[in-house]
Amino acid sequence: MRRPFRRLSIATTATTLVLIAWGGLVRATGSGDGCPDWPRCFGRWIPRLEVHTLIEYVHRALGVVSGLLALSLALLAIVMLLRRRRGLPLDVPATAAWLAVGLAPLFAIQGALGGWVVLSGLDPAVVTIHFAVAFVALAITVAITTLVVVPGGPAGVPGFARLAAWTVAATYLLLLVGTYVRAEGAGLVFRDWPLMGGRLVPALTIDGATEMAVHRGLALLVGGLVLWLAVRARTMRPRRRVLVTLSTIAAVCVLLQIALGAANVATELATIPQAGHVAVAAALWASLVALWVAARAGAPSVDPPLDVATKLTAPLETPIVGETIRAYVALTKPRIVTLLLITTVPAMILAAGGMPSLWLILATLVGGAMAAGAANAINMYLDRDIDQVMRRTRQRPLPRHRIEPEHALRFGFWLGGGAFVFLAVTVNVLAAVLALAALAFYVFVYTMWLKRSTDQNIVIGGAAGAVPVLVGWAAVTGSLALPAWILFAVIFIWTPPHFWALAMKVRDDYALAGIPMMPVVRGEDETRRQIFLYALVLFAVTLVLVPVAGMGTIYLAVAVIAGGLFVFRSLQLWRSPSDARAWGLFKYSVIYLGALFISVALDALVRSAQV
Repeated sequence: MRRPFRRLSIATTATTLVLIAWGGLVRATGSGDGCPDWPRCFGRWIPRLEVHTLIEYVHRALGVVSGLLALSLALLAIVMLLRRRRGLPLDVPATAAWLAVGLAPLFAIQGALGGWVVLSGLDPAVVTIHFAVAFVALAITVAITTLVVVPGGPAGVPGFARLAAWTVAATYLLLLVGTYVRAEGAGLVFRDWPLMGGRLVPALTIDGATEMAVHRGLALLVGGLVLWLAVRARTMRPRRRVLVTLSTIAAVCVLLQIALGAANVATELATIPQAGHVAVAAALWASLVALWVAARAGAPSVDPPLDVATKLTAPLETPIVGETIRAYVALTKPRIVTLLLITTVPAMILAAGGMPSLWLILATLVGGAMAAGAANAINMYLDRDIDQVMRRTRQRPLPRHRIEPEHALRFGFWLGGGAFVFLAVTVNVLAAVLALAALAFYVFVYTMWLKRSTDQNIVIGGAAGAVPVLVGWAAVTGSLALPAWILFAVIFIWTPPHFWALAMKVRDDYALAGIPMMPVVRGEDETRRQIFLYALVLFAVTLVLVPVAGMGTIYLAVAVIAGGLFVFRSLQLWRSPSDARAWGLFKYSVIYLGALFISVALDALVRSAQV
């Protein structure tokens, strides 16, 4: 009887999803009163041929179909449970059978609530209760389906399951608040998405402002939790394929919800974005419930555990407080953070045409350091397997077992979230969004995708390291301009020759770890040629800033002399290769970038003093 039960559970879940999505269409089109009486429509069982009437009547029909499927599933579950009492085997998990028994009365309650919605004249509180029960019903159908579809016996992941449970709870609260916002007609109380009345933290004196502020705050929380789940699912060992799939679906739904939320404001609650927002919300809810159930009792995939991952999960010795603090600081890669901040301040000075306020500089640097440190901490969590292999990185906190991997990931997420809030409150939202975008790009695009898949990883991934100049510019002006993008291009083009010079020295490490860096995949001759070509392009791009930003003699002299030396040293490496020259070029590239950006600041300050 397992197969009929499985088919019924899938059909019930699918129709319940469609039912909720259609309910969103009912709300978006204002068809809730298309049938002003209940259970009949204008006193008839066959409705009028009017658009709003038909939309509402189809919703009721879907409710009837879902209820009948739920009743059939419950009856089949009762039969199976009675057979079990007679000593016959239960073909499905007992939890699934008992959930199915309780599903039928829940659908009956939901039908009665639907009638209450109509008879109450679409009262916001009643509408919210109606949606609340609908999502509970969907959760139960999804749980039943997950239990009977996911193969294997109990193989739970307690830590991951707890995180999924918290995410499910936060998402349910978000859905309830969102439903109430729609029912109250407060969807356009703020028309400047993602801000609220021009502010991140709005004034709550307007009707509906509190509900909308809570809704957007919860959306931000849920988005962070879902992304955390997606990272955890992809990096746990042994990896569980079902958890990766479901967490990826949830992450895609979150991104779609963000886009639809913006579209709702931009289109002033047009029908398609409104209905889509509800449909994707239902899909997000279903994927998260399935993820939680699968994490509690799901089968592991065929992916074998890594030996290094086994080492990384070894129990830690009780650390000394000072060592723990130093380990968390090391997670942020302070040297890299310092280099990024060195490029931020000159961009701010150039944007301001002089020295900005010290408070603005300090706030931007603190927020930028938090965002960059968060990206580096998550990067260390994701790369902990290869860091264990490479000699250059074996002394990092995770390979040395100074910090639990889960704690490192949690630290990175909280630090990143804190960076966004801090920058948004103390600087401006554009700077905060840019910093968060750089973090996401570095983690999801570079670390999780490009780094292990292509020799162009550092070329594309270098964009994340170039964003701090945009953050600095946006902090001063609240917008972006062409000079900011040229500074971005300078760092973007500087990154490959800088990193490839290092990669040539430690190429054996990258080969051992299986990372397709340019020297490993395409050979050292091609790498040296690419370094020289990038150095030439970099020299040309730095000169473009002179006419665009009106740079003076100080900057021009440094750009020509230091840039010319960069080209010369790259040419030397190409013609007379050696590890010493590669290492020397790497060290010089750091000095070069610092000198170039210091000259940007000095040039702007001198010109402002002459005005």
